Amino acid sequence: MSRHDFAPSEFERRHARVRAAMKRKGIDLLIVIHPVNINYLIGTRHKAYQEFQCLFFTLEKAPPVMLTRLSEVWEVTNESLCKDVRGWGGREPQDPIDVFKRIVRQKGYGRRRIGLEVPRYYIGVEEYLAIKEFLGPALKLNATLLIEELKFVKSPAELAYIRKAVTIADAAVGTFRKAAKPGRTELEVAGDMHRTLMALGSDTPASPMNFASGPRTAYAHGMPTERKLKRGDYIQVEYGAAYKRYCTTLGRQAVMGKPTPRMREIYQVVRDACDACIDAIRAGVPAVKPHEAAKRVIAKAGMDRYRLHTTGYGIAPGFPPLWGETIQMFPGSPYTLETGMVLSIEPPVFIAEEALGCRIIDNVLVTEKGCEILSRSTRDLIEL
Repeated sequence: MSRHDFAPSEFERRHARVRAAMKRKGIDLLIVIHPVNINYLIGTRHKAYQEFQCLFFTLEKAPPVMLTRLSEVWEVTNESLCKDVRGWGGREPQDPIDVFKRIVRQKGYGRRRIGLEVPRYYIGVEEYLAIKEFLGPALKLNATLLIEELKFVKSPAELAYIRKAVTIADAAVGTFRKAAKPGRTELEVAGDMHRTLMALGSDTPASPMNFASGPRTAYAHGMPTERKLKRGDYIQVEYGAAYKRYCTTLGRQAVMGKPTPRMREIYQVVRDACDACIDAIRAGVPAVKPHEAAKRVIAKAGMDRYRLHTTGYGIAPGFPPLWGETIQMFPGSPYTLETGMVLSIEPPVFIAEEALGCRIIDNVLVTEKGCEILSRSTRDLIEL
């Protein structure tokens, strides 16, 4: 996303909600690390998440300060709401924490009550330890979930982008059906699908495409290989489309020719589990309840030990390496479903000893009375 993707009023509402959450938590400076949260606040799609960066966001309506790689300063200045953008490194090696300390001293941030995000993937252990030591008693809160939990419910403008991503993902199902032929490799078919995604406006996906055929369908996250498709292959494909970084995921199961009875049985168990999960979703329901509904279906079929992956999670704006939100439907989840949440539904079955696996993935929009399946592509077992 960038500052051009939303009206100023959308960003103003976000800022107000984040500041209200900061006040409730007793902090007056939030150091934002997660690239999704940085973009949520200032709007920029710059590709600096591989290295250290952060946004200093204050309780009062003061201009935020952004620290990023020197090579990204012009893009962030031009594309975001932030005009005080500082750079590190680039021309010569430099420790970004040295620049971080300089900003804290210059702005007097060390006298504040500070919350720091510590998200997986986007901050190194050494950087975190150095920041923690430098801030000392001023660091009051692990604020990793502060913005994250505010983003679970999507605004109408955000939902419009998610729906656009869904139409792009649906189109790639059609490409898959045309491109998947005996003798073609998984990589060739995946390449055709990627071309469709990008040609229709998808951003680079936040996670690689999974494409597994034949005995590889027992792999939960098998990426495409040079394996050639052949008659009788079971095939599972999972991928994401992203429009202005708003992600949608889709997974479909296919067979090259006619399925065996066992293939049909496994597919039907997974489909029934997905349907049970979807049927249990509505506003006000604890997030674990849909998971329990899916689990019961798979367990009744005697396949619970092959249920080797999550039932579902929140789906959101995403940057590599992932698109999921913190909200999970597993036991112990503290969350209750709310209208406007978007969830990925994907209870699977992977049977290593039979070299067979199946996963159907759909995203749903939570409503007061149930949920809406966003994709319009067939959820049936696709016979090629």
